[in-house]
Amino acid sequence: MNTSTTATKVLAWCLHLLVIGLLALTVVRAVAGDAPDAGAVATVSVVLALTYAAGPLLPVVARSTRAAALWLVAVGVVWLVLMSLSAEGLWLAFPLYFVQLHLLPRRYGLVAVAVTAIGAVAGFALHQDTVTPAAVIGPTLGAAVAVAVVWGYQTLYRESDQRRMLIDELTATRADLAAAQHRAGVLQERERLAREIHDTLAQGLSSIQLLLRAAERALPDRTDAAADLVVQARTAAVDNLAEARRFVAALTPPALEGTTLADALDRLCTTTSARHGLDARFDLTGTPVPLTTAHEVALLRVAQSALANTVSHADATTVKITLSFLDDQVAVDIVDDGRGFDPASVRPPGPDGDGFGLAAMRARILDLRGTFTLESEPGTGTALAARLPLPTIEVDP
Repeated sequence: MNTSTTATKVLAWCLHLLVIGLLALTVVRAVAGDAPDAGAVATVSVVLALTYAAGPLLPVVARSTRAAALWLVAVGVVWLVLMSLSAEGLWLAFPLYFVQLHLLPRRYGLVAVAVTAIGAVAGFALHQDTVTPAAVIGPTLGAAVAVAVVWGYQTLYRESDQRRMLIDELTATRADLAAAQHRAGVLQERERLAREIHDTLAQGLSSIQLLLRAAERALPDRTDAAADLVVQARTAAVDNLAEARRFVAALTPPALEGTTLADALDRLCTTTSARHGLDARFDLTGTPVPLTTAHEVALLRVAQSALANTVSHADATTVKITLSFLDDQVAVDIVDDGRGFDPASVRPPGPDGDGFGLAAMRARILDLRGTFTLESEPGTGTALAARLPLPTIEVDP
């Protein structure tokens, strides 16, 4: 439950109790003072109490301004009758001010308070047979205090309500932002996993497929060659199993464990040449410098994916991988003498995996603020270059 609503209900009940208490005090004073019209005062007080109690008990009074106005008129009429019988009825003017200001719009509430104050002054003067400054100042000052208190409370209530709405909006905005960040994180992780699977497991399985297909063609006439191809396929399966295990554990790729990026690329060329009959060569230029794991993994994956594309699609006889350490960059260039293709004709990534390799390579490099270029034409081979800015390696003193 809203705190402001709870406080309003508590204040309303305090006001109701004040009215009942003042009516009881009026009756007690009339009876104790042996007033000649004590019976009439008690009767009118009971009628006023019942009329007043009808307001809190009828929900329509709180919902409808018209109903509230009719109820206040009825209460006011009975109160004026009480004022004509007893001067103590003056005390009830003060809680009536608050009720009128609470239920009626500001303009009509102010008019009702003014009328009540005039009735209080007139009724008290009737019993005193004269109009004294105290008789005027008392009800007028009470009316002014009631107006200041109620209007001030309403202003604070509106500000509190606006603050609550702002807090709710802020909470909703933060929840939406958290949900958006979660979705972005899920999409980013999904993209990362897709790249890893494509560049490792998918390429390895494709290599196994090619080796087994070659072994199938060699059977049954060339048993030794088929057996050699099966051994290579089994080795590729073992390598991919290791990749899968490291991949699940989010560890460094096996090709980079205990070795350098240059050695991993050299071994990649050697393995590709042995498995696919392709003359794959590696060249290192510049002075090697330490790289972060992220840089090494990105460049290795680009080289693996590019070599896989060359084996599967280029129909090339030679391919060369060059790792270059420049002044402020590290670059990997992959050049083959295959049949080439039109880069503009490459299909976007699809559910069958086609078209994903180049997009994944480009995304890897761009994620590390590098540059990725591709040059190819039908019949002229393909040249691919991935360049990354040299990272700053912190060395422990």
